[in-house]
Amino acid sequence: MRDCIVVVCIVWLTSLALAQEPAMPPKSGESRQSGSVSADSGRKDMFEAKIKVEWEALKNKDKKGYAELLADDYEGVEVDGRGERNKIQSVNELAEQNVANYTLWGYKLIPLGPDAALVIYESTMQFPPKAQIRYSRVYISELWVKRAGQWKELHYQETRVK
Repeated sequence: MRDCIVVVCIVWLTSLALAQEPAMPPKSGESRQSGSVSADSGRKDMFEAKIKVEWEALKNKDKKGYAELLADDYEGVEVDGRGERNKIQSVNELAEQNVANYTLWGYKLIPLGPDAALVIYESTMQFPPKAQIRYSRVYISELWVKRAGQWKELHYQETRVK
């Protein structure tokens, strides 16, 4: 009787395990997945290029170039502790910027649908030789949205990295 119960338990556990095992994806799903990976790679490259343009605009105090990247309802928070800024405030503050150079790395793209994406990366900023602080490293998250066919930055958040 005991052997019979053991056999029944083994059969039951085996059937339970097989029922839990996912089915193999169809071949068409595999090609769709690889297409998605290359689409994400292309989108990541596009955002990296936009972020590079953004940082060049900051460095060169290019208000027009910077403003073109931001959504009208943009909000950003920087590490200076001055709170949230809207698009107009952020563009007007470019005159106060003193970034002499910068390095961007560690890009990570998190697609949030066809019209939204979160881009995370790090930046090391270099300030002029006479600046009180010469370097600053920040971890950045940017939320980008597609509006009227154009990708615009909706939200920016910096966190200081020590």
